Amino acid sequence: MPAVVRVALPVPVPSLFDYLPGPVPPAPGSRVLVPFGRRRLVGVVADVRDHAEVEPARLKPLLRVLDGTPLLDAELLASVAWAADYWLGAPGEAYANALPLALREPRPLPELHEEAWTLTTAGRSALDAGSRRGGSRDLLRFLAGADGAAAAGTLDAALPGWRAAARRLAAAGLIARAAPPPAPAAPATPAPPLGPEQRAAVDAVAASFGRFQPFLLDGVTGSGKTEVYLALIAQALAQGKQSLLLVPEIGLAPQTVRRLRERLGVPVEVLHSNLAEGERARAWLRARSGEARVILGTRSAVFTPLPQAGLVIVDEEHDGAYKQQEGFRYHARDLALVRARALGVPALLGSATPSLETLANVEAGRYRALHLRARPRAARPPQVQIVDMRAQRLEHGLSPALLAAVGEAVARGEQALVFRNRRGYAPVLLCHACGWHAQCPRCERPLTLHAARRELLCHHCGHRAHLPATCPACGAAELKPQGQGTERLEQALAACFPQTPVLRIDRETTRRRDAFERLLDGLREDQPAILVGTQMLAKGHDLPNLTLVAIVGVDEGLHSVDFRAGERLAQLVVQVAGRAGRAAKPGRVLLQTHHPDHPLLRSLLAQGYAAAARELLTERRLAALPPYAHQALLRAEAHQRAAVDDFLAAAAAALPAGGDLRVLGPMPAPMPLRAGRARGQLLLEADRRGGLHAALRPWAAALGTLPAARRVRWSLDVDPVDLY
Repeated sequence: MPAVVRVALPVPVPSLFDYLPGPVPPAPGSRVLVPFGRRRLVGVVADVRDHAEVEPARLKPLLRVLDGTPLLDAELLASVAWAADYWLGAPGEAYANALPLALREPRPLPELHEEAWTLTTAGRSALDAGSRRGGSRDLLRFLAGADGAAAAGTLDAALPGWRAAARRLAAAGLIARAAPPPAPAAPATPAPPLGPEQRAAVDAVAASFGRFQPFLLDGVTGSGKTEVYLALIAQALAQGKQSLLLVPEIGLAPQTVRRLRERLGVPVEVLHSNLAEGERARAWLRARSGEARVILGTRSAVFTPLPQAGLVIVDEEHDGAYKQQEGFRYHARDLALVRARALGVPALLGSATPSLETLANVEAGRYRALHLRARPRAARPPQVQIVDMRAQRLEHGLSPALLAAVGEAVARGEQALVFRNRRGYAPVLLCHACGWHAQCPRCERPLTLHAARRELLCHHCGHRAHLPATCPACGAAELKPQGQGTERLEQALAACFPQTPVLRIDRETTRRRDAFERLLDGLREDQPAILVGTQMLAKGHDLPNLTLVAIVGVDEGLHSVDFRAGERLAQLVVQVAGRAGRAAKPGRVLLQTHHPDHPLLRSLLAQGYAAAARELLTERRLAALPPYAHQALLRAEAHQRAAVDDFLAAAAAALPAGGDLRVLGPMPAPMPLRAGRARGQLLLEADRRGGLHAALRPWAAALGTLPAARRVRWSLDVDPVDLY
């Protein structure tokens, strides 16, 4: 009998835990309930060994095996273990990420399908006899009129609070659980004919079905990348295979799932953090059973089981949202490639503005590039114009040329987008009398004015303050907002164009579930309108009547200390510009800047993203920066600056000697104070990925044993995308 079961528990400890098995040892991938100190925790069996590293007498036995068969199959188990090793995460936290929250509890697995109820013979007799009143009578009547069983979702909509009555009626035998009614089969809509470039891309990827091959689908905005995805998923379905499609934002999911369902005529499972936990767990389990054939999700959906995998797609692969920034800091795009290799299926990365890492992989021959250079439905690419803001009189940050262009667009019955990647009314509230400005006491950064709520808000830590009537420093009533956010632009544009609807789309206006989709659905295609928005509007959304895009606030990205700032700015400009002229009407893009001769802007506008990316790659190569070097970032924070400095100094001293490791720091973080905690960091670089990890693995294990580590909160981020 095996001597020990190795269990991954959801605790921030970089090790597995050994337990004694029962008479029948659980298989790897099964969930188990174990004692852990004074608590009971649900863990995942990572391994079963025939020997223990400690005396068996010192080990505790498992309390209960929760699964008769492994919940995680061998591939997913191995992929999660690889991810924990590569991103240096605690194994238990990595395995916890692989399970929906409802499956991390010591409860039986939920049913694969939504619960449904039907009337029994006794229930019909009780209804005829009129022996029930109130909610019980209403539920009996509803079920009597239902065609077969009624699903819980239908009952939720028709009879809120029906569950209490259902419990009483079920106990009396008047209603019973039943199989849910089958979803009506949606007829698949015919696909439009593919263009030559689209057909070549589909044929290339389809030819690699059944083996691992990474592809980059490099397509200009509006070139029809989604049609390529749809055609490939349809081919995978025809072969009885599953497809996983990842998108970076929850806001993209409703529009994408609607297109998938309409085109393919099959159920599409959706996995993201806005779903109810039971619904999310059922979708995950349907994928695990092989019933779910098409799975759409955001970052965490990369952990979806795929027993009959056929294809993995990562849309907008360049997007930073694929990188987890807290806890287990994995990158979903990179893990998707690892899983595709383990599953033996092609992986397709799609973007109009590919990341420099992906372009370097194409350059090295590791990925195969497929190009979509034409916009099939558009008359021509949008015309891009730089608006020189120097020596111009601006109204709330808007130049006369921009306002005139917006007026011309709405006069033609078209729509315009004014893009500003900063929410709120103004980023600074300033006293003109003495120079005081509102500052977050916990971050030492300016508080953003939110005029509609009459409050000041820190966008870094969430600190809130009431809007003062007079200057707290000198008492003057000369408080003036400085700069522009989306709220201020919305107000200014509404005043300039009172007869035109102005819609603001940012985090403030889309907090409620499905608010983003409802805002866009309320926008008629033939209606003139002005949209004001942040980067939420920069990707994936198809607005046929949108012909003008005006980008405000570009200059902030030209002077950042982050070496990735140029890449991000170029991607953002191209993605936002791509919203214009996606149908038959020609598009126009205005780019407001005080630096019209900046080399990045000139290269981007004259030759496009590909040329700008080549120049940025050359700069990275000369500077030995990613993707031509590899990084890991140790972050630390504490209430006292001395504790951060002591820990980082001890961490630097603990680094192994030799090798090609370059150490930058210890140093304060670019934002040295956040939420009242001092912050510092240590950046490690190496030319070879293997060399970096060889040094990191023993070092990461040693960090937790440092005495100074007890006084700080620290994290280690492999391949960081944000140095803040």
